[in-house]
Amino acid sequence: MRTSSAGTVLRVNQTFCRWVGYTTEELVGRRFQDLLSMGGRLFHETHWAPLLQMQGSISEVKLDVLHCDGTKIPLVVNAIRVMDGSAEALEIAAYVARDRDAYERELIASRKRLEALVEEANRLEADARDRALFAEQMIGIVSHDLRNPLSAIGLGVSLLMRDCTNGSQNTLTRINRSVERANRLVSDLLDFTLARVGSGLSIEVHEIDFHDAVSRAVEELVDAYPGRSIHHVCRAEGRSVADENRLAQVIGNLVSNAIAYGSPEAPVTVTSWVGPDECSISVHNVGAPIPEALRTRIFEPMTRGAGHGDTQRSVGLGLFIVSEIAKAHGGTASVTSSVATGTRFTVTFPRTRSP
Repeated sequence: MRTSSAGTVLRVNQTFCRWVGYTTEELVGRRFQDLLSMGGRLFHETHWAPLLQMQGSISEVKLDVLHCDGTKIPLVVNAIRVMDGSAEALEIAAYVARDRDAYERELIASRKRLEALVEEANRLEADARDRALFAEQMIGIVSHDLRNPLSAIGLGVSLLMRDCTNGSQNTLTRINRSVERANRLVSDLLDFTLARVGSGLSIEVHEIDFHDAVSRAVEELVDAYPGRSIHHVCRAEGRSVADENRLAQVIGNLVSNAIAYGSPEAPVTVTSWVGPDECSISVHNVGAPIPEALRTRIFEPMTRGAGHGDTQRSVGLGLFIVSEIAKAHGGTASVTSSVATGTRFTVTFPRTRSP
């Protein structure tokens, strides 16, 4: 097809006539842009004409041409500016691109479906995140409010134990231990909330005698579990920089875990080690090994194994808090477990802290 620079059809072949359903006589003298769809006309005005004016040619432009019955025919069009005698003209070559048009439409539809799926996934993720945040905040609020009544109960038990008879001594002792377990649970819940929705667990580090700090924590646990054998093994000597209270919490959680899930007849061994650059605390027990599938997520919150009873069971925050305390000290928590060697949890962290 050849048109004038303004788009008037000067010459057209029979193939194009068959495509659009017009005769040569009906097309010659009409403007090419009048054969286009509304979108094609807008493109002709905003892109086609300016580009031809600037660069003299256009390549591989997709336009919809209207058949005489009003249906759209997708064409890929190339045009170049030429001289027709003393006047400028346009040579236009085109081919029907129905397959390409179908492919592009399907591509657009697929993209829209994908965008809708991504939007729905983002919405579901945001909803889940909001629900988790709300649940964690509620845990923090409830556990904080539990401290006051537990403190009152503990104080009342202490006062009653001063003047109690031998018959009520055992009952008050059991109540006191229950209060202590409830306080530990409240502390775990508060630490969990700080770790998940706050700024992380806080620590107050000082230079300490590492083995003495571990020994004091073990002695308290020996008193707390009078029917179990808990040993402390020291390796190497030296001081370290750490939060002694948090280390006691690590040892308490690991020993409690070992007693709950280890063999009742076997001792629990707490080993403290001081190296040139690192310190570590490990707690070892004998018993059924931790399944491999559970070991990969053992330090995640709300993860529990199967113990020998329910007396020492918790909501599954102890090992998560151990891991968070290790991270707060710049260290890591790990576990090994097998039938032959038993189960050993180890917390390792730098011996000193960078200024």
